[in-house]
Amino acid sequence: MKDRMKSVLRYVKAAPWPYMTGGASLALAFGLKGAGVARWSSGDVPAAAVLGWWGLCWLVVAVFALADGVSRHREYRRIKAMFVRYGFSERILRPLARSRCQRDAALHAARETGHLDKARSYFRGQGYRWYHILPDLVVRNPLAFASPTFLRTSFMPGKKMRA
Repeated sequence: MKDRMKSVLRYVKAAPWPYMTGGASLALAFGLKGAGVARWSSGDVPAAAVLGWWGLCWLVVAVFALADGVSRHREYRRIKAMFVRYGFSERILRPLARSRCQRDAALHAARETGHLDKARSYFRGQGYRWYHILPDLVVRNPLAFASPTFLRTSFMPGKKMRA
């Protein structure tokens, strides 16, 4: 049981923002579902349909956020293996700097391999602070969340296969 809790905590530490967003969205989705069921049973069908629709939308947000959290954990493991194999290198961190979730995964990997101070100073030197939450691409173009490239790099990190 203790090992299981450590494993869950490692997942959350590697990607705190996606798991917080996913958990809050899931709670909101179930809350809206409950409110919709209450409206349905009282006979207010239009309000129940609207609440059900919003609940479904928040459920989709929760699924994407939790999937992003799993991807960040996978990325954390990949980065940790690279730190163990090659030692600290800015080349490992450079592709991860543009996203808060990726920076969090990299910092967690650096913490576990003894490179936390170097990794923090690298990201700080790039101009990133604690309040830079949205990915750089999304700050430049808010519709980038829907692009296939953004989704592929978000949910399938790592080397790109050549055709």
